[in-house]
Amino acid sequence: MIPVTGYAGRKVAVLGLGRSGLATARALVAGGAEALVWDDSPEARARAEAEGFVCHDLTRAGAFAEVALLVTSPGIAHLYPAPHKLIARALDAGVPVDNDIGLFFRSFATSAWDDFETTPRVICVTGSNGKSTTTALIHHILSEDGRPCQMAGNIGRGVLDMDPAEDGEVVVLELSSYQTELARALTPDIAVFTNLSPDHLDRHNGMGGYFAAKRRLFAEGGPDRAVVGVDEPEGRFLANQLAEGPQDDRVIRISSGSKLEEFGWSVFARKGFLSEWRRGKQVASIDLRAIAGLPGAHNHQNACAAYAACRSLGLGPKQIEAALHSFAGLPHRSQLVGERAGVRFVNDSKATNVDSAAKALQAFPAIRWIAGGMGKEGGIAALLPFVGSVKKAYLIGHSARDFALELGDLPHEICETMQRAVARAAEEAEAGEVVLLAPAAASFDQYPNFEKRGEDFAAQVQALPA
Repeated sequence: MIPVTGYAGRKVAVLGLGRSGLATARALVAGGAEALVWDDSPEARARAEAEGFVCHDLTRAGAFAEVALLVTSPGIAHLYPAPHKLIARALDAGVPVDNDIGLFFRSFATSAWDDFETTPRVICVTGSNGKSTTTALIHHILSEDGRPCQMAGNIGRGVLDMDPAEDGEVVVLELSSYQTELARALTPDIAVFTNLSPDHLDRHNGMGGYFAAKRRLFAEGGPDRAVVGVDEPEGRFLANQLAEGPQDDRVIRISSGSKLEEFGWSVFARKGFLSEWRRGKQVASIDLRAIAGLPGAHNHQNACAAYAACRSLGLGPKQIEAALHSFAGLPHRSQLVGERAGVRFVNDSKATNVDSAAKALQAFPAIRWIAGGMGKEGGIAALLPFVGSVKKAYLIGHSARDFALELGDLPHEICETMQRAVARAAEEAEAGEVVLLAPAAASFDQYPNFEKRGEDFAAQVQALPA
């Protein structure tokens, strides 16, 4: 646990008692603060009370009297489309609003660091797609190199649940736009921006607000090194804003597909090869094509980002390359869950939007595509330029028939359930093809989350007759 500093003897309200909220309450108490916890859900309040916390009804008059700070969970709207009513009351009362990320950055460094030989470092990863894989990959590379490291944030543990830092430790955090937008302190040593595509636009009042939330990670704390994906205009703009000129190697530009040979420091992937360039010269190259845990151009971009972050810490190319080969990938993200008669079954249940599904569809040459669920605004028409490798689509869930109308001449079958989709795809697939779950839709029509959907896909694959 990271005890929260700066609030000893003061009252701090905690709104939202999920994983991060409860971890925050514990860390506040460990730092000597009085945690006043609240959640709109009676069940969540009951769980907190079972842990020994006393719920403080923030809805009653005068509830914010003497409250020094309100800490809110990332799922609770704090600005758009409208602030949660209790956050609005805190704003009206002038009570500062923060989240666990802000508290972490204020509390992570301690006087014990004075005796360390090597100061702990923090790497933060944000972006629209690939940030979980990039975060896990950085952590994996560091672990394989024998460096003390922890991973937390939007992946794994809450940030305040981590252990206090060891000498020379590296903390790798995945941060969502919800987290970067609100945190009152953001001071990473290395900040990574993978890419940007439309997502969470209601929470940020459009693409401009969404990008601004991501950009805060770089603008607020001034990282020593910035790793920036420049395959979209926003990334190119961000890199330009951070660098003093093209040779400024404090900014490492990364790309999947574009040559970046004219900059002070760049890492890019083309035709399956990762290249590192410094001041006009190539200094390293890695063949990514045989790395099973990182299939497709989108994962090659993730590899570039992780490589650049680890090179910033002083790791050598050969050390990083060895670790890339042992990376198994993350569950539900281009995850190989089985192989049968030369047909591979790949679980990309995390591909819940059009952009991430497009990347999955470009990763394999011959695909039996399982798609559908709770469709998002705009449907899947934008995927039509990327279905050239799809032999047939097998559609499930609430939006199956809507998706069928959008697919036009592409062969497809309405299966409705995962069980039937897997069975039909397996029955028709030929050796060398991939049965790919890339839903391009939310899971909430049939499953509580994308993880459960991916687990069902894997279970149906395992249940296929030999």
